[in-house]
Amino acid sequence: MLAIFLHNYIQSTMFVDVLQKWPQNTAPKNTPQDNLKERAMKDTPPLRWQLLPLVAVVTLLSTLAQADDSVLSIKHANDGMASSDDGHFTSGFELNWTFQPEAQSWTQRLATALPDSLIGSADMAAFRLVHQIYTPNNIEQRGLIEDDRPYAGIVYGGISLYEDVPMGNWRQATDLHLDIGLVGPSSLADSIQREVHRITESDRPSGWDNQLGDEAIVNVAMRRQWWYSSPLMGKQFVHGPSVSAALGNLYTYASAGYSVRWGDEAPSIPTLTPSPGSRYHMTGKEGWQWYLFASVDGYYMAQNLTLDGNTFRNSHSVDRKEWVGDVSAGLALAWEDWQVTYAAVQRSREFDGQEEQDKFGSITLSKRF
Repeated sequence: MLAIFLHNYIQSTMFVDVLQKWPQNTAPKNTPQDNLKERAMKDTPPLRWQLLPLVAVVTLLSTLAQADDSVLSIKHANDGMASSDDGHFTSGFELNWTFQPEAQSWTQRLATALPDSLIGSADMAAFRLVHQIYTPNNIEQRGLIEDDRPYAGIVYGGISLYEDVPMGNWRQATDLHLDIGLVGPSSLADSIQREVHRITESDRPSGWDNQLGDEAIVNVAMRRQWWYSSPLMGKQFVHGPSVSAALGNLYTYASAGYSVRWGDEAPSIPTLTPSPGSRYHMTGKEGWQWYLFASVDGYYMAQNLTLDGNTFRNSHSVDRKEWVGDVSAGLALAWEDWQVTYAAVQRSREFDGQEEQDKFGSITLSKRF
């Protein structure tokens, strides 16, 4: 748990450093012969920059306190939460602010400008910041590991729109996402992982000189879900199918899945499994509330930048599998306006030569205002 906390803290504090060092990080990196410790120290942000995320969060909280029906969520994902391995999807940090847009807000105007077949209006909207780290399984090897996935760091920000429409005994939920960011050294993924492993005295990552180069990313995604609710053993049982698609140089895919949830009621919720930025939050009753959830999803992957390598330059890549599946399950606990959610995911092999399926977990802390 200490390692997870440190990883989460360092990853969040370096968001500001990514913006501060963006121009200089596009310059060529040091050679493999450079001392790794010196590079890690040089890339560590000064104290004043480490405090900026805390100031930003406090400012955001004061703003949220004046907003109606808004939720702030912080999510940390790590392979160590569901497996003893340290590789492939290594970690992720996500900060989401979900709010109910006003009738004349630009987010609402954006929703109404889109075709009704996509979304009619925005019941909720969200902004998010995301940072993710991918590595091969053997992070101590300095040389290129040709038959394992590339080193890659990703940072991006995005906006999401959510709509929830009743359809008789069913409800239809739609999520739209637009994300813009970058992959490559400017994400500072190498510095983050080195610093965390130095503090926790874990294996030293030595192969980051082989990571994907800097490349801007733009991605759009849509998910539509239908769900049916009925009482079961004194609780609410919700289930239904979903379809989704994404287009961009980060991911391009089509998918279908099915989800179930059982527990205390959570009305007017546009997703079955909790997703940061969605309205999947408890009702705020006094005392404890809880629910269990599970889902299965199948993907046809036409593009995955973290496996296919850079689009416009030569880089390390592996042969991506076109068909990928996810199985996930978890538990959510809430006390009044606070909620914590744990989810575990098992993913099928994503590329040729991958020895085992990947497992990772996530913890999401949410506060409703």
